Amino acid sequence: MDLKKHIRSIPDYPKKGILFRDITTLIKNTDAFRYTNDKIIEISQKINFDKVAAIESRGFVFASTVSYKLKKPFILLRKKNKLPSETHSVDFELEYGKATIEVHKDSIIKNEKILIIDDLIATGGTAEAAAKLVEISGGKVAGFIFVINLFDLPGEKLLKNKGYFVESLIEFPGH
Repeated sequence: MDLKKHIRSIPDYPKKGILFRDITTLIKNTDAFRYTNDKIIEISQKINFDKVAAIESRGFVFASTVSYKLKKPFILLRKKNKLPSETHSVDFELEYGKATIEVHKDSIIKNEKILIIDDLIATGGTAEAAAKLVEISGGKVAGFIFVINLFDLPGEKLLKNKGYFVESLIEFPGH
């Protein structure tokens, strides 16, 4: 299946100069959504991991399926002040601003291997922050899976240069 046909591109969103790759058109198509989840699960089965984590919010869509199908605990990596208990936090730069993500301090046990899933890798700031959250929590990053890699932006290279396993289902230019 050509998943690219199911991704909507929106110019100048959320700000001028950004070409936003929208997965809502993929997830509303049952065949494309099912195929995407099957492929992510197939990749996940080749990775040795203890828990799956997802980056808010679109990563939740795909990681929850992996958690369910592979019977692995699911960890939420959320925006600042969205988790009710004690958290670890990491600040980071986005292509279009600054942000903070957090994880509950009791989500990851020392040396647990965490698979991180998100919808898209662009500059790598959010993914790198997710890896830092895992590591300051005592865990190890088992790898990353993305639906989309914006191949002309530095995110995938950044993660691979840090020694992380990275896999994406489809690629688009970021601009």
